[in-house]
Amino acid sequence: MSTRQSGPAMGNRPAGSHARPEAATVSEADRRRALFGSAVGSTIEWYDYFLYGTMSSIVFGKLFFPSSDPVTSQLLALASFALAFLIRPIGGIVFAHVGDRVGRKKTLVITLSIMGLSTVLIGLTPTYASIGIWSPILLTLLRLLQGLALGGEWGGGVLLAVEYSPAHKRGFFGAVPQTGALFGLALGNFATSGLSALFSEEAFLSYGWRIPFVLSIVLVLIGMWIRNKVEETPSFRKVAAEARDNPKNAGERKMPLVETLTRHWRAVLIAIGAKFVETSTFFLFATFTISYLVGLGYPRVQALNVVLVAALIAVPVMLYFGALSDRIGRKKVFAWGTVAIAIYALPYFWLLNQGSALIATAAVVLGFSIIWSTYGSVLGTFFAESFPPNVRYTGVSLGYQVGAALVGGPMPLIATALLARYDGSYVPVAVFIVLCAAVSLIAVGFTKDRTGQPLDT
Repeated sequence: MSTRQSGPAMGNRPAGSHARPEAATVSEADRRRALFGSAVGSTIEWYDYFLYGTMSSIVFGKLFFPSSDPVTSQLLALASFALAFLIRPIGGIVFAHVGDRVGRKKTLVITLSIMGLSTVLIGLTPTYASIGIWSPILLTLLRLLQGLALGGEWGGGVLLAVEYSPAHKRGFFGAVPQTGALFGLALGNFATSGLSALFSEEAFLSYGWRIPFVLSIVLVLIGMWIRNKVEETPSFRKVAAEARDNPKNAGERKMPLVETLTRHWRAVLIAIGAKFVETSTFFLFATFTISYLVGLGYPRVQALNVVLVAALIAVPVMLYFGALSDRIGRKKVFAWGTVAIAIYALPYFWLLNQGSALIATAAVVLGFSIIWSTYGSVLGTFFAESFPPNVRYTGVSLGYQVGAALVGGPMPLIATALLARYDGSYVPVAVFIVLCAAVSLIAVGFTKDRTGQPLDT
């Protein structure tokens, strides 16, 4: 096979680079421990992150961004949710630099600590009625800290799984940390739904909403203990060993960002485009759907439970599609799902508007649990296969976080604004989803599928 054929799926190796053998053999116990550590840490990080998104849909507008116009309050709360996405690329760059130079494991412990602290402090932040304008300012600053932490978390969590995986199971391993977003979303919705049912509306708005934020410290401590038990990934150990053995070439590792942007910029751009459909539809289903259903007259608990059920069903479906990509190729799985969501976007909103909880649940399950899981399951592995190990953390983080900042975070805000602009018509929102799908389909069209090939060649 030629060097070009064995190159990365979303970019070419730098000229003069030397082929590296596949990562050193590791035991099955090591693989399981890394996979578990990746999944648990990812779940905790996403729980903290999505808890804010859920509360911004139902609570924060009233408590932190009061206005005589409820739509304005809702938009301001969603804007604070979206702001974190602007800092996620910065977090990705900063922590990816550390991850490519110091190691994946240490970086993941740092990001988990920052996320946990900021989440607990959100639960302790006074409302606008108590301290006025300082309330939304503090809340937004803490939200930005969450974005900084998650910007560095995702790439490291995926690499912890993928770089420990055997070549014939890389798609399955890469899907596991992706399920952390689903588990985190489900945990956040479960906590919010349970507390909504347990407390009266007045009690929930007074102090009930704070409980899941403060209790997240327990999950964070558990996650840090588990991650400390995991060894550094085989790919990074090989890069570090080569740097020690060849100190003249170690300079390449000093600025992973520079090398990524000069030698792998095409792969970064393609990764950003591929991210569009995944991030826009995730936040369509996970965040915007809740406020949309409540606006249609569904009880808040029922709206939360619809998304909760869909997120739980999506977990095994995502693992299935990750394993399927190991057999038929990641490019096919991604493309099929992208086409499917473009077709389904308009019918999805029509189904939600039928006024039936059963139909709404089925609509979200089809869109979120099944269609989204196709491309969501392979995205992490796709990205990891696109970059060499010495800049892999930086490359995957840039592609993922910039794509998320461009359309993921703003998605609920864009959708809410489109509804307000077009008198409640959901057609413009569906058109936006179709456009995101088109961008991703074009981006993936430029890739070369590296399913089954050595990761560190």
